[in-house]
Amino acid sequence: MDCPSALHQLMLDCWQKDRNARPRFTDIVNTLDKMIRNPASLKQVASIPAVPSQPLLDRSIPDFNTFSSVGEWLGAIKMTQYRDNFLNSGFTSLQLVAQMTSEDLLRIGVTLAGHQKKILSNVASMRVQMSQCQSPTTMA
Repeated sequence: MDCPSALHQLMLDCWQKDRNARPRFTDIVNTLDKMIRNPASLKQVASIPAVPSQPLLDRSIPDFNTFSSVGEWLGAIKMTQYRDNFLNSGFTSLQLVAQMTSEDLLRIGVTLAGHQKKILSNVASMRVQMSQCQSPTTMA
C-alpha cells in the first residue's frame, strides 16, 4: 500500500490499545494541519506489512471441535445467557446450531441485533470448520 509514513504513524498512534496513549482530537487536527501545510512530508511512503503485526481486536474464532456441548460453545463466544433458549428450542448439538438462521434466533428469543450478528458470524465460522473437516484438502 502506498500510504505516507506521517499519516501511517498518525493512524498507528490513534489505534493504540491503551486509550490514554492515543492522541487527543486537537493533537490529530494539529498533525493533519501540519501535513496539509507541508505536502512534501507526505511524499515519503511507509512500508506497511501485508498482515498487521498486532490486530486491533482479538478476532480469533473458536475451534468448534474443542467443544462438547452447545453450552460450552456459547460460553466461548460469551453468549451463555442464551443457553436455555437454545436447548429448550431443540438446538442441543453443534450440528443443529450450525444450521441456524436469523429467523431461528428470533424465534428462540435472541432479539438484540448485536447478539444475533455475533452468534450468526460464529455459526458461519462453525459451518466453514465443519466443511473443512468433512472434505479434507489433498496435496497434489
